[in-house]
Amino acid sequence: MNLDHPKLVNLLRMAYSAEKAAALAYTGHANSIKDPEQKAAIKQIEEDEWNHRREVLAIIRRYDIPVSKWYEIKFHVIGRLISACCYVIGWFMPFYFAGRLESGNVCEYFRMMHYFEEVEITDHHATLYEMGIKEKEHEMFFLEKLQSHRLLPFFEKVFAWGKDRTFNDVDLEAKYSMEASTRYCRQEKS
Repeated sequence: MNLDHPKLVNLLRMAYSAEKAAALAYTGHANSIKDPEQKAAIKQIEEDEWNHRREVLAIIRRYDIPVSKWYEIKFHVIGRLISACCYVIGWFMPFYFAGRLESGNVCEYFRMMHYFEEVEITDHHATLYEMGIKEKEHEMFFLEKLQSHRLLPFFEKVFAWGKDRTFNDVDLEAKYSMEASTRYCRQEKS
């Protein structure tokens, strides 16, 4: 089946490759951490990202969408670079930028749901919902670790993410059901 929605096709292709970048980055992040509990948590997040990549690939294959060679190369390099940087930039920045990245990733999956609805396909809503919520859980994990760090207010002002700013409208304490979750992330990125 051909998917006639260019924005959705591009978002699926980009998400597939970006999940690889995230997983590779978390490999370095986890290996650079000494605390065994934090290391285990980050390794689990890495595994979640590999699982997301498999889920997105299944959707891509269903619609005969070719994987983007450009995105694969680009995001592979980005993931490896971030992974290496985790060993030299200290503790705070890998946690901060991981949380910021996860914050933005939340809406990518809900936006896919919106796009699929535009072509009257709801088959993937449960999978996309689970991935969007999992990305929010990742965001909250990293934010929790940064809550009392003295650099957080400065980074929040400069990079627009932190205790008082997020890139999504998902609230895990009062989350919508899967059926109502297409209400999330209705504002397009500018």
